[in-house]
Amino acid sequence: MIVIPEHLVERLFTAEAAFEAVEAVFAAMSRREAENFPVVRDMIGHADAVYGIKSGFDRAGLALGLKAGGYWPGNAEKGLTNHQSAVLLFDADTGRPSAIVSGNHLTAMRTAAASAVSIRYLARPDARVLGMVGAGHQAAFQMRAALRQRHFEKVVGWNLHPEMLPGLAAVAQAEGVAFEAVELDRLGAEADVIITITSSFAPILLAEHVKPGTHIAAMGTDTRGKQELDPGLVAAASVFTDEVAQSISIGECQHAVAAGLVLAEDIGEIGAVVTGAAAGRRSLEEITLFDGTGVALQDLAGAAKVVELARDAGPLVSVDL
Repeated sequence: MIVIPEHLVERLFTAEAAFEAVEAVFAAMSRREAENFPVVRDMIGHADAVYGIKSGFDRAGLALGLKAGGYWPGNAEKGLTNHQSAVLLFDADTGRPSAIVSGNHLTAMRTAAASAVSIRYLARPDARVLGMVGAGHQAAFQMRAALRQRHFEKVVGWNLHPEMLPGLAAVAQAEGVAFEAVELDRLGAEADVIITITSSFAPILLAEHVKPGTHIAAMGTDTRGKQELDPGLVAAASVFTDEVAQSISIGECQHAVAAGLVLAEDIGEIGAVVTGAAAGRRSLEEITLFDGTGVALQDLAGAAKVVELARDAGPLVSVDL
């Protein structure tokens, strides 16, 4: 079994590699060539942590396995990333464990790639202002990936703890884009694309904040009870997701569905837009929403891509179980 540590994942799993892996697996899901298995994810009653196991099989890419890990909110005080995980891959022909891949950087990159795919396929072509709601560790990855998809000239940002925004401003500066900290009403008035990436359990972005034509990538809600958007905003948008079953159970759409404002059959798959089987944005005035719940197949596709790149890079650490 190959062991790929975090530092090697950080070196090999570039934004381009992540986008390629996630776009391909979304398409495979739409063609019903890949399946996510039921998710186990909940609070563990210790350290305020959320822990989960996600698994699945991509028959197109022969990626079979699982990711285990979660969110430990106190890790930052210990000098650690809040998200901690690892991916275990199995040989699809024999069932033998084939690789274990550190999942921290991989998760950040594949999550950012998912929102980037949604921006490429759903945002207006003339989008010029990017709005960032959230300024934690994942926000920097989200911003960098988004900036590759349109010719953004400015980033406007808001965070519940505004003292964290200078870190986001530094990322924008490094990318050569102007940054301004603003209130939510102004963020919505200016932004053509909005990424929400928080750990909120109450709605932050409201319908009155968002102008016509906006694309929203809601990336923070991945657990029962979490919420970033007003259900009325979800209902006002054309909604797409990575997987409908997760969207209505642990994703942003769980609240709008529970309120009877959105039906499961109203939610489209981003993979169908990627393959051309379904339309994406239908007008310049339409509000589009991507509910990024984070599916196992993204992790497996990313890990398989890292293994492929690692094999080409040189000698690998291998262990016998």
